[in-house]
Amino acid sequence: MLTSTDSINQTLLERLAVYRQKGLLRQLRIADEAIDFCSNDYLGLARSSQLKQAIQHANAEHSTLRTGATGSRLLAGQTTLAQEVEQELALFYGTESALVFNSGYDANIGLLACLPQKGDTLLTDELIHASMIDGARLSYATRHRFRHNDLADLKAKLEDASRLQNGQIFVAVESVYSMDGDVAPLRELADLCDEYGAALLVDEAHATGVYGSENGANGEGLVAALGLKDRVLARVHTFGKALGVHGAAVAGPAVLRDYLINFARPFMYTTALPPHSLLAIRCAHDQVRADSSALQQLHHQLTYFRGQVAEKLPGSQWSNSQSPIQCLIIPGNDRARRVAAAAQATGLDVRAILSPTVPVGQERLRLCIHAFNTIDEIDRLVDVLQKALAETNTL
Repeated sequence: MLTSTDSINQTLLERLAVYRQKGLLRQLRIADEAIDFCSNDYLGLARSSQLKQAIQHANAEHSTLRTGATGSRLLAGQTTLAQEVEQELALFYGTESALVFNSGYDANIGLLACLPQKGDTLLTDELIHASMIDGARLSYATRHRFRHNDLADLKAKLEDASRLQNGQIFVAVESVYSMDGDVAPLRELADLCDEYGAALLVDEAHATGVYGSENGANGEGLVAALGLKDRVLARVHTFGKALGVHGAAVAGPAVLRDYLINFARPFMYTTALPPHSLLAIRCAHDQVRADSSALQQLHHQLTYFRGQVAEKLPGSQWSNSQSPIQCLIIPGNDRARRVAAAAQATGLDVRAILSPTVPVGQERLRLCIHAFNTIDEIDRLVDVLQKALAETNTL
């Protein structure tokens, strides 16, 4: 006799079978031995022996600290170390305050779910990250999407919101978009927000460590690079990408920090990061501040890669990206998978991004260029793509 658990298991198997038949089934795959052209470790800090040693030294110096936070920040998780790290982050990002979250996903959900309230309007770029979408779904505000980086469409929706709503207006974007690698027109967005009295919220996940003031040497993000810090209400900086560690922080005015402490549920109701994670965050920022060589190397390798693409893949289609995220558009899930498989067969960690994750016809290889990728590795990647694209008739 079938139990209720058996019935549910069968339902799950059937749902997975549908995904498998469509070629969309996701699986976990270890690629430690492959050459990395897929991770968000843009500066190579996640594999940096210097950073690892700094973290080990910091842990040794703080050997009396507990191994875990043992509670939320509102309970046992608030420590002198957490307070000090947040003060250091506020200085690094040039803002009044910073509040650490356990991940960028938590930070985006917490920010967007609690900041726009019922009676407010939330306007989001149609290509924002899943974490921002999920946070927006939890908000009681009226939400409208505007076409990606389309200032005219946003202006029209701001006009409607200012005419029809009495509450606050919020605009949520990414500074560097995770799936296309293109950047938001932040200056123009800030101008529009000023014009209509809207608050601008910017996810800096893929800009943190890669862009910043003083010609990008410090890595505070694209908002800082453009001198817009005082015109953005909240910036979300994540540390698990270019900074090579874990966690995130929302940077902004002190009143925003106080508000999030009281209303952001992913902050209020989760066990805080352990001390060793806070020390790792500190060490990663110290290294980025002190040494810009990895960032300079990243931009050098990126320039070389784009030059090789222009020379050897002249008929290929790429997203409009100047960032380390370089996307080769290969329409069709099967074709994108075949090109990715050809690269993987030669020891390159290259991943296909398929529909429905991206729109039909926009399937792609999402390639990430890193400071540690050698010229020989980049040449090998371009040569493999050239051959695979010719074989699959995608050029």
